[in-house]
Amino acid sequence: MAKGNISITTTSFGKEKAEPLDALQAAGYEYTLNPYGRKVEKEELLKLAAGAVGLIAGTEKIDAEVLNGISHIKVISRCGVGMDNVDLKTAESLGIKVFNTPDAPTAPVAELTIGLILAVLRRIPQSDQAIRAGRWSKQMGSLLSAKKVGIVGFGRIGQAVAHLLGEFGSSLYYYDPVNTDYSGNAMPLGIQELLEMVDIVTLHVPYCQDNRHFIDQKRLQLMKPGSVLVNCSRGGIVDEEALYEELKNGHLAGAAVDVFEQEPYNGPLKELDNVVLTPHIGSYAKEARIRMEIESVQNLIKGLEET
Repeated sequence: MAKGNISITTTSFGKEKAEPLDALQAAGYEYTLNPYGRKVEKEELLKLAAGAVGLIAGTEKIDAEVLNGISHIKVISRCGVGMDNVDLKTAESLGIKVFNTPDAPTAPVAELTIGLILAVLRRIPQSDQAIRAGRWSKQMGSLLSAKKVGIVGFGRIGQAVAHLLGEFGSSLYYYDPVNTDYSGNAMPLGIQELLEMVDIVTLHVPYCQDNRHFIDQKRLQLMKPGSVLVNCSRGGIVDEEALYEELKNGHLAGAAVDVFEQEPYNGPLKELDNVVLTPHIGSYAKEARIRMEIESVQNLIKGLEET
């Protein structure tokens, strides 16, 4: 007899490799996969998790209302690093353990960050679109090696970005109110000094209500004229309306955004030529997804065995 059912909300779970699902079965658990092929809505999540003992979760909002509706769940295992979508206080009060997979997303998010920076500096999407439209139009770009780069948030991913950027020879600076004793290739600065000084700002900070719109209009206007903003952290970190205005009026030369306050994104940034948009694909590298899924299953099983 199975030990219980595990509900899985992420859309791609087990598609690249069956090992995570096999591990659940080997441990004695049945599982139910997301049948919708997209991020689940609140009512769908409640239905999917009905009767389950554990939940392997994506980025869907798991607030107090949802948690009270699935209070029978013993463990929530996030397949990813961020836990801002889970009301951790309510989960704790209900005795629900919450885990994440902080290590696996580091390399893919860092690599995507470099790719997006290069896409903006060398105007790669615009060149691709021009050829497809029948225009042989060469657009002048800029060298990453000639730029000063400011990394806001200097945890695992921020430091991985610094390591990769070091190979380009960029001048590196970082802001982090906690991690101030880094001895590597980046110099610590205050947030205002960093924004005013660097050519590229890349964001790698966790989201919470206290830092919603941490990069607001005032801080965008502090940025060096002609500079670039890259956000691969969380959508709510940046005021998207203010970013649109600063890109449209030319204060910022460009931006690249992988995460949005509301996803799927359908806002005004789509109208602009000087911004590169991707649909929250930071961890969407096959090798990383497999590792994240395996780790999320391991965390889930460990949590259930300890209850």
